[in-house]
Amino acid sequence: MPTDDNATAGEPRGTSDEIPRDEISRDAISGKTDWKKHGIRIVRSGELSDDTAQTPGMTRAEAISRARVGAQKLWAGTVVVHPNAKTGPHHHGELETVIYVVRGRARFRWGEQLEFVDEAGPGDFIFVPPYVPHQELNARQDQPVEAVIVRSGQEPIVVNLDIPSPETEADIAQPDPFHGGLGS
Repeated sequence: MPTDDNATAGEPRGTSDEIPRDEISRDAISGKTDWKKHGIRIVRSGELSDDTAQTPGMTRAEAISRARVGAQKLWAGTVVVHPNAKTGPHHHGELETVIYVVRGRARFRWGEQLEFVDEAGPGDFIFVPPYVPHQELNARQDQPVEAVIVRSGQEPIVVNLDIPSPETEADIAQPDPFHGGLGS
């Protein structure tokens, strides 16, 4: 998609005729860069695209990528895991992934047989190293898990794995004796 010089500020633009980043760096030093065209991009919440790799049990939406804003080294987007749902086991190849939980309670399983488990809540960051088999679960029955994801590369690598989950549907939302209800 060619760049549209008449696009409004913040509109995602294609990259087919954009200046390569190394040229932008050289031009920035000499003061020749068109920062309006090659500066900050804002992707509005209603402009995210679900045209990205998916895993059963979750919905990913792309915000920052090469195709959408010209990013060269990062991919960022959102993910929603619906109440009492679990994703299929998967990994992201050579990519490093950071997840920031905005809302809800996420349970993570990882390892060759998903034998390790921990939970994260709003404000928590999760780091997923390359090739780690993992599964996201919503630990609550009453609200979705909403999170922001950032990956170290542009390729939409999602390798879905045929590993049985050690948790049954009944295991996902267990009573939380410390808070008088389901996992918080």
